[in-house]
Amino acid sequence: MANWCNNTIVFEGAEEAIEQITQLFKTMAEREQKENCGQLPEFVQDTNGDYFFGISQDNECGGVFQYETKWSSNTEAVKQIAEHFKVNFTHEYEELGCLVYGKATFENGTLTDTCLDSQDFDSYELEEETDTYHFEGKEYDSEWEILETLLERKIENQLNIIKI
Repeated sequence: MANWCNNTIVFEGAEEAIEQITQLFKTMAEREQKENCGQLPEFVQDTNGDYFFGISQDNECGGVFQYETKWSSNTEAVKQIAEHFKVNFTHEYEELGCLVYGKATFENGTLTDTCLDSQDFDSYELEEETDTYHFEGKEYDSEWEILETLLERKIENQLNIIKI
């Protein structure tokens, strides 16, 4: 049985393109309900079983979708959608059972995908007795703030390297 990776994608671009993407995701969600299996747009080449499951849309914000994938993110499939509709995106994903936590951005044809590695996950620990996390001398009730901090630092370091 697969571990499910949670994905949130925000597409940005021309209003017409966002409307077309919204219709595409709506169609995939309806087809998933009927066929009871993951979906890919017809124009996307299956890269590694990168199917979309449990697709939903944030009705308050156009171009924002949540869905699941098996084990890891499907950034390559999302990139093919963005290229097809000539839009940008931000893709956040996590599946902590497989130590997957990251963020991908696609802007002006350039994909940047940053994810935590095992060293990042090893940089904090859970104290089971108190059910709190310890990171850099501080105590946290949840690991989410720690993970976000680690990812932000990694992204910042990548940006600094690019600037040099």
